[in-house]
Amino acid sequence: MFPGATTDRDAASYVVVGAPLDATTTFQPGTRFGPDRVRRFAESYDDYDRRTESRFSALGVADAGDVRPWDDVREYLDHLAAELRSVVYDGAVPLLLGGEHTVTHAGVDAVDPDVLVVCDAHLDLRDAYDGNPLSHACVTRRALDDLGVDRAVIVGARTGSEAEWNRAAAADVTVVPPEETRGWLDDFDPDAFADASVYCSVDIDGLDPGFAPGTGTKEPFGLTPREARDLVRAVAPVADGFDVVEVNDRDDGQAAALAGKLLREFVRSHATRPE
Repeated sequence: MFPGATTDRDAASYVVVGAPLDATTTFQPGTRFGPDRVRRFAESYDDYDRRTESRFSALGVADAGDVRPWDDVREYLDHLAAELRSVVYDGAVPLLLGGEHTVTHAGVDAVDPDVLVVCDAHLDLRDAYDGNPLSHACVTRRALDDLGVDRAVIVGARTGSEAEWNRAAAADVTVVPPEETRGWLDDFDPDAFADASVYCSVDIDGLDPGFAPGTGTKEPFGLTPREARDLVRAVAPVADGFDVVEVNDRDDGQAAALAGKLLREFVRSHATRPE
């Protein structure tokens, strides 16, 4: 159980769902251990938060456990989306713990947002990778082309193929490189999303690997933890779903600790948003 997720599922305002998919990782595998690892390294966090004057255990969070994957990725994503859609139908916000970034496909499918705001080192705008359109390297492209997302904002992106950068030049994609992230956050206007449904996805490799080495495809020169935290704080009040993905077991817990903290930041910022 995610620490502090003490509310019964039927009464919850937020529901944690683990998705330990590790099927298309292209460098260092291990995302199958991500959900359990995030839960474990969140155990030391205080329940009380001074900034929001909230206790995490009082914010209505439940942990529904993991949806275990199997070999057929497309079938698994459909099943995972159905599980997450049941959370949405119950009036709660799904909090997805990956697993590789491909699981965001299910989160977006369930929430059906207008806008995807994603923290990621990679553009993930490939139409296919090694012939697979459901690769983790294609998740933002699938959201735009197949799942009805009108616009994607990719914060922290610093690498991609030539074809991906060409796709990123289209009107429905905004790329915020790491060196422009602080300015983007300073200028963030939640009113710009007032009439839109938003899904927030954090690929932990969006952060610099010096801070989050436990991830499969490391890319230097990324975001700082504070920038990622402030991104989540800014987007959470206007978001209807959240995930943090691509944590693996190849560090001493740095990536998992950050992921758990970012999930808590999302819940606290969403729960205390102005009505």
